Amino acid sequence: MIFAELPVEECAGAVLAHALRNGEIAFKKGRVLSAADIEAIKKSGRRMITVARLEADDVGEDAAAAALGSLLGAEGLRIEAPFTGRVNLYAREGGILRVDAVQVDAINDVDEAITLATLADYAAMAPDQMAATVKIIPFAVKRTALDACVAVARQKPVLSFHPFRPRKVALIQTELAAMKPALLDKTVAVTNRRLAAMGSLDAVDLRAPHEPAALGEVIQGALTGGAGIVLVMGGSAIIDRRDVIPAAIERSGGKVLQFGMPVDPGNLILLGEIAGKPIIGLPGCARTPKLNGFDWVLQRLMADIPVTARDLRRMGAGGLLNEISARPQPRDSPSRPEARRPRIAGLVMAAGRSSRMGANKLLMDDNGKPIVTRVVEQALAADLAEIIVVTGHQEAEVRAALAGHGVRFVSCPDYADGMSASLRSGLKALPADIDAALVLLGDMPRVGTALLRRMIAAFNPTEARAVIVPSFQGKRGNPVLWDRRFFGEMTELAGDVGARHLIGEHAELVTEIAAEDGGIFLDVDTPEAYRTLQDKPGE
Repeated sequence: MIFAELPVEECAGAVLAHALRNGEIAFKKGRVLSAADIEAIKKSGRRMITVARLEADDVGEDAAAAALGSLLGAEGLRIEAPFTGRVNLYAREGGILRVDAVQVDAINDVDEAITLATLADYAAMAPDQMAATVKIIPFAVKRTALDACVAVARQKPVLSFHPFRPRKVALIQTELAAMKPALLDKTVAVTNRRLAAMGSLDAVDLRAPHEPAALGEVIQGALTGGAGIVLVMGGSAIIDRRDVIPAAIERSGGKVLQFGMPVDPGNLILLGEIAGKPIIGLPGCARTPKLNGFDWVLQRLMADIPVTARDLRRMGAGGLLNEISARPQPRDSPSRPEARRPRIAGLVMAAGRSSRMGANKLLMDDNGKPIVTRVVEQALAADLAEIIVVTGHQEAEVRAALAGHGVRFVSCPDYADGMSASLRSGLKALPADIDAALVLLGDMPRVGTALLRRMIAAFNPTEARAVIVPSFQGKRGNPVLWDRRFFGEMTELAGDVGARHLIGEHAELVTEIAAEDGGIFLDVDTPEAYRTLQDKPGE
C-alpha cells in the first residue's frame, strides 16, 4: 500500500487518510475518493491531500475483514456486513460461546494488521450480544497475510455456539426444623430467575426431609416425573462425600462425580448423576443472585454441554469471583449488554396518496409482487429488530399486500398532511429500547438488502456515525438511518418534508455508504419512474 501526500487531481480512487472538513465538504478518513469528490476538494481550495493507494497484491480493509469473518460464523451467530475494516459477530439467541483459543492466537500471530478478538471460552451470551470482532488495522493488507489467516480459520472451527434450550428442572430443598419458609421461597425465586434468563420455565418446587432415604425418594420421583436436571439445596452445606446429599444420590443408584470446585464463591458444589441425568448439590451461595460457580455449571447444562469432574477442576483460572465487581450479577445484568448489536427498527413509509401517479404506486406490480412488498422483503432480510409499516391511504389494501410478512402496522390518520405526519406516527410507535430507525420509502424497491446491511453495520454513534446515508457518484439518496437522539426533532417536523435538513445541521455525525447503483434515487412517483423501474430488475 502506497501512503503519501499527493496532488488532489491524482487521487481519484485512492483512500483518504485524514478527515477533510472545509466549507461544504466533510469527508471522513477511509473514504474512497470519487471523481466528484476530487472536484469538490479542488473547489474547496486544497491542492495536496494524504491518501493511501492499494497495490496489486493488497486487499482492501472491508474485503479482508469480510473474507476472514465469513469463516468464523457458526449456527446461532450473525455475521454483520464489514465497515471500516471491521466485521462483528453477534449471538442470535441466548447461549454459550465456545472459542478455540489456539486458533485465535494462530490468526493473530500471522500479521499485526489482522486482528481477531472474542469473548472468553464458555462465555454466557444474551441475544444480540457481540461474540467476536475482526478488525483490519490499516486500509489494506497483503493478500499473502490474509490467505494465511484464512488457511488457519479453515483448519477447524474457531467459534461454535450452543443455544440455551428449555428443559424441565427440579429444585429439591431439604428442610430442617429451624429453617424459615421464607428462605426456601427465596431460593425458589432466585433459581427461577436464573432459569428465565436462559429461556426456561420455572423449576418444579419440591421439598424433602434432610436425611438420605427420604431425599433419595424425592430425587427418584423428580426423575420419574421427567426432570432433565435435578438441583438439590441442602438444609445445611455439604461438607463431605458421605454427607446427606451425596449419600442420597448413591442410594438412588447414582454416583458422585466431583465434590468441590476451584471457584469462589461456589466451592461446595457437588456434581453427580443418576441414569445419565445430572444431579447438582448446590452451594449455599446459590440462594443469592450473586454470580457463583453454580451459574457456570448450570449455564453449560442448559446449553447441552456436558459437565464432567475434569471440567469443574479446570474452572480455577478466572474462578475468583468475590473481588470482581465489574462482573454483572444476575440481579444486575443489563438487559442490553454493552457490546450488543444495536437494535435498529425499520420504518416503512407507506401512507401517501400517490397523487402524481394516478393510482396507488405501492400496490403496482414489480415482477409479480406489489412494490411495497418488495421494499418490506428486502428490509426483512436485513435482520432489523422490527419493521413498522406506516399506513394511511388505502390502508386495507396495503395491509393485505403485506399479510403474513411479520411486520407491525401503524395507522397515520393525518397522512394527507404529508411525509412529516407519517414519520411522526412511525417514530411514536417505536419501543423504548430501539437505538435507531432506518427510514425506508415504500415506493423505492431497488434499495437492496446488501446496502441496508452495510448501513446497519456502519451505525456507531460513539464513533460519530449517528446518521447513515447512501450515496452514488457523489449524490446522497434514500433510505436514511437515524440515531434515536434525533427522534425528538423529527417528530416536530411539519408538512410534506422529511428530516433531510438535519443531515446538513449535523454533518459531523453523518457517514456516507457507497451504493452500487442509482437505486437509492429511484422512487416511483410518476408513470415515467414506473417505466424506469420495470427496466431495472432488482436483486
